[in-house]
Amino acid sequence: MARAFLVVMDSVGIGGAPDADTFFNGDVPDTGANTLGHIAQACAEGRAEAGRSGALNVPHLAALGLWQAVALANGEDVQGMPNGCWGAATEVSRGKDTPSGHWELAGLPVPWDWHYFPDTQPAFPAELSAFVAQMAGTDGILGDCHGSGTAIIDALGQHHIETGWPICYTSADSVFQIAAHETHFGLERLLALCEAVAPRLHDMKVGRVIARPFVGDAGTGFRRTGNRWDFAVMPPAPVLTNWVQDAGQKVYAVGKIGDIFSMQGIDVLVKGTDAELMGHLGRLVEDAEDGALIFANFVEFDSLFGHRRDVSGYARQLEWFDAEIGKVLARLRPGDMMVLTADHGNDPTWIGTDHTRERVPVLVAGQARAPLGLIGFRDVAALVAGHLGVRVPDAPAALGASPQSA
Repeated sequence: MARAFLVVMDSVGIGGAPDADTFFNGDVPDTGANTLGHIAQACAEGRAEAGRSGALNVPHLAALGLWQAVALANGEDVQGMPNGCWGAATEVSRGKDTPSGHWELAGLPVPWDWHYFPDTQPAFPAELSAFVAQMAGTDGILGDCHGSGTAIIDALGQHHIETGWPICYTSADSVFQIAAHETHFGLERLLALCEAVAPRLHDMKVGRVIARPFVGDAGTGFRRTGNRWDFAVMPPAPVLTNWVQDAGQKVYAVGKIGDIFSMQGIDVLVKGTDAELMGHLGRLVEDAEDGALIFANFVEFDSLFGHRRDVSGYARQLEWFDAEIGKVLARLRPGDMMVLTADHGNDPTWIGTDHTRERVPVLVAGQARAPLGLIGFRDVAALVAGHLGVRVPDAPAALGASPQSA
């Protein structure tokens, strides 16, 4: 029985979203945002030379049809016939965030509008802040604003140590983030706090409560650790992972996938840095049993470079990923399928620090050479399920039909 690898390159959008004009970074609509296209342009023009040089070099993704997908997404002429099966996918969920993109790639468009906190100070309702403080056993919270995670711990880390109050902040995403020192506040205490407040935030349709532990001091500086944990809203209906597991087949989650789906339909979870996750993915290519789904997310395009508008860093990460995934592709077994896609955009040349609304590439290795055309995110789930011989259930009426292609 065949295996399927669904690999999400977090935020590697390719432009062309037909509703980009209804999504914004500040007051600027996302019309014209194109993460991959603008990075390639910057590289070609010598504007992405930090730690790398020259044109963007991603030969393995290109061989699967990456540049054809970019052209298709943006209504340009498509040239050449790559080695893979390729297309561009359009999202219908009204969010340009991680849960929305992943849920829909797994077959479930988000059936509601997420709640977003205003970019004001305070950002949170007073009763919510009081509840979080009560659950933390403190007299208040710090932050209560939109902010960069690294900047806010630099600004408030010492005050946090002195008062013991948790640092609470948000972003343009539907998130409530709590930062706390692993030693002075305690990692287990932070995770317990996030778990305790998550149901209230989820009832408000806030997508994720995120624990953001850090270490260090004011003298040497503060730094976040790898012990982040996301407490996400549970999908309201079965998704691809459930379909596969219910068919009696194994599901492996690599990276953030376990958090995003609240471990629904997942048998085995591995986490780590992107470099560590690539090692895990390579081992699963060798060891995963027939009929398995391996669902992976590589987040550092987004977290380290997209939000920070670091064009050179994003280009370096793309080139690293291309070189490493090429080694993995070469080790696939006959009959395996690997789908490389993304969940949204995060154009590092764009104004602001938020995600950008874009179409995403769908590059399929292990299948006949063919264009998929413009498809919906939900069609990716159907593609994977079909390869695994798993039935795709009808979408519940309350959750909407399959997304439109254009």
